[in-house]
Amino acid sequence: MKRKIYDELVKWKNESQGKTALLIKGARRVGKSYIAEEFAKENYKNYLLIDFSTASDTVKEIFNNQLENLDNFFSLLSSYYHTKFYERETLFIFDEVQTFPRARGAIKWLVKDGRYDFVETGSLISIRKNVENIVIPSEEEHITLNPMDFEEFMWAINEEMLYEHIKKCFINKENVGVLHKKAMECFRKYMLIGGMPQAVETYINTLDFEKVDKVKRNILTLYRDDIQKNGDSNAFKIEELFDEIPSQLKKHDKKFKITSLGKDAKNRDYNDSFLWLDDAKIVNIAYNSNEPVVGLTMNRDNSTYKCYMADTGLLLSLSFSEKEIMSNEIYNKILFDKLEFNAGMVVENIVAQMLVSSGRKLFFFSSYSTDKEDRMEIDFLIQTDIITSRHNVSAIEVKSGKNYTMTSLNKFKNKYKSYLDISYVIHTGDFKIENDIIYIPIYMTSLL
Repeated sequence: MKRKIYDELVKWKNESQGKTALLIKGARRVGKSYIAEEFAKENYKNYLLIDFSTASDTVKEIFNNQLENLDNFFSLLSSYYHTKFYERETLFIFDEVQTFPRARGAIKWLVKDGRYDFVETGSLISIRKNVENIVIPSEEEHITLNPMDFEEFMWAINEEMLYEHIKKCFINKENVGVLHKKAMECFRKYMLIGGMPQAVETYINTLDFEKVDKVKRNILTLYRDDIQKNGDSNAFKIEELFDEIPSQLKKHDKKFKITSLGKDAKNRDYNDSFLWLDDAKIVNIAYNSNEPVVGLTMNRDNSTYKCYMADTGLLLSLSFSEKEIMSNEIYNKILFDKLEFNAGMVVENIVAQMLVSSGRKLFFFSSYSTDKEDRMEIDFLIQTDIITSRHNVSAIEVKSGKNYTMTSLNKFKNKYKSYLDISYVIHTGDFKIENDIIYIPIYMTSLL
């Protein structure tokens, strides 16, 4: 399946010319190994993929004992894998490199040698035990692979032309018109399936939501196994947070309340566990920004945050009993809006997912003033791409239903009008502009 990151890999190869290695980070099963290997097949004379999660003791011994003599090092690898290496035409892929930190530490010397190119893939890259006793190489560029975004999903289901129409309408500020219903049907499928490549592929091959759900539950089980294996003393707390995500997102304000885990629970006791989930790319964390000005990070309130699942398809499976596969009937009822459930939770999660996929950091605005006029909640804030002296932040409200009010957004616009660029409402309806607010259909979120 076509992924946008592929073009970035080609750009790295052409610009780096072997002077840096590339580390592809991302959650488990997000497609890192696949895209690295496809890139290698199409851009090099040959390649060698070493999966360090399964590599033999012999391979690890070569890395441990032969790096001082790189001629011998490459000769031993060539013999072991029965592969010939071609100078400047061979790519080495160090897969699951976090499981063998020695290989990552060797990047400095391998890049300096200059004979070959190196791509690393991994998750949990920054976990303490995965960087112990190595010097993080400065010759390493980083790139993150997220779950498939909506455009990539549309490519996969052969709806590329429909997405081109959606982009044209967004740029020209036009209604999608008669194709809006079809676009929403495609988007609901994306919301239910999610962006994990294996889940998308299973749907394309079978059109069976039950089989898709089984794939997603296997991924959730894999995440739980990772927590138990790599969470160390925090494993229990990490799993507590993981299980709590759906119930926290069902709340009206969506903010994560640690006290829901127990009356004595404190934020400081769970900070490392949140960082673990964030590093594993299992979640997307949004922080409250105290003031909607340039440099949202500088006004970040680290004690007030929302915790979204990085993939909305996984959230849906996590929200229902993990011991029972969701039937096609349940999926189809949700798909055609015939099942009562908390749609706002899923819709806001996928908006967060799409903003992250487009390179945005997540911020929201929340004010609990005693003055009613100053009390407001804005779902997301994004910074404009071009900074001026005023009007550098856009406010985003997400509406999952057909009937909604604009109370908070109107108060926010009045109070912070000198700061605001454009106010958006993301909804399930078609594109329109009313009262200086741009209403965009949810499938356009990635284009913001």
